[in-house]
Amino acid sequence: MIELNINSPIEEIRNPLFINKGIKVFVKRDDMIHPFISGNKWRKLKYLLRDAFKLNKNHLVTFGGAYSNHLLATACAGAKFGFQTTGFVRGEEVKNETLTLCRLFGMQLIFIDRESYKHKKTLFDQHFQDHPQAYFIDEGGAGVLAIKGCAELINELPEVYDHIFCAAGTGTTASGIIKGIIEGSIPTLTHVIPILKGADFLKTEIEENSGSNTFEFHAGYHFGGYAKTDEELLTFIKNFCSTCGILIEPVYTGKMFFSLFDLISKDHFNRGCKILAIHTGGLSGISGMINKFNY
Repeated sequence: MIELNINSPIEEIRNPLFINKGIKVFVKRDDMIHPFISGNKWRKLKYLLRDAFKLNKNHLVTFGGAYSNHLLATACAGAKFGFQTTGFVRGEEVKNETLTLCRLFGMQLIFIDRESYKHKKTLFDQHFQDHPQAYFIDEGGAGVLAIKGCAELINELPEVYDHIFCAAGTGTTASGIIKGIIEGSIPTLTHVIPILKGADFLKTEIEENSGSNTFEFHAGYHFGGYAKTDEELLTFIKNFCSTCGILIEPVYTGKMFFSLFDLISKDHFNRGCKILAIHTGGLSGISGMINKFNY
């Protein structure tokens, strides 16, 4: 049986900005859940793994880009819990640290052109129609079971926070957090930071998946789009890591923490409030951007 209960720690981070504004900031360290099945990746995968187990499916098939944290998490989870794994990789065939780790954990990789990649269920059917033990997992683990896993984060919190911050790629984690808050009747406002450019569609999907529109959607912190960055963001990440002792990266957590600091500096929050930032892991993705730091 797959053990599901893994509770990550919470720690306070201190900064002169927070002291000046009279605000306390805490971090839910989901990056510490597991070295490779970390952060929201475990929360999204855990009920999918249990569902596959119950259905006697022993082959996990999923999708991601060349630096996908989700592919790596699925590969590691498959090795840990006895599943065969296959990953469809978007784009031309490449070699990098993330994909090497996927292979080390036993994942078979299939590189797919970007147009064909858009039709994931079709790809699954074409390649695995004769494999009844194959189990489809959408990109990023997105879906109802993933939302259920992410919602449980709220039950782990030792106290009520006034605000919760979360980065959003597919919006699954944010949907789960909002759903958990609603189900627990907790007076906490969620702040969603999309890391995509033109992410208005994501706001609509989060509303539909969580059953609520009671969250703030801060669409101005994408820095050009998915995996895009600039010197301002990189400088912030360097300063954050060197003063907090917590590693963040440019794709997700860097943008989320930048938004948090920026909104605090602009007096978006009342003095005396408590804010919880969700560290959603994804640190292996930094390997694809390491040359941008110019060290």
